[in-house]
Amino acid sequence: MLEIAIGIILGCCALGAGAAMIAGIGPGIGEGNAVAKACEAIGRQPECKGDVTTTMLMGCAIAETTGLYALVIAILLIFVAPGTFVDILMRTLGR
Repeated sequence: MLEIAIGIILGCCALGAGAAMIAGIGPGIGEGNAVAKACEAIGRQPECKGDVTTTMLMGCAIAETTGLYALVIAILLIFVAPGTFVDILMRTLGR
């Protein structure tokens, strides 16, 4: 019975980590769109290159934090959470 519970904990942590990494798709698409629009803007008004580039880089940096947060959550779910949950299970069962 205990082995099944530990297997469920490990499986759920792995599924959660995979689901968290799906969040990495959003920043990639968003940053691609931002760069495409910045290139269009620079092509239309080359004299605004500095302002457009600065704004684009700031937006890309902010968008990238979503992917980094997802990566941190996935790493925690893979390396930290299983041990913590198994410890809680063992304390609950009195072992």
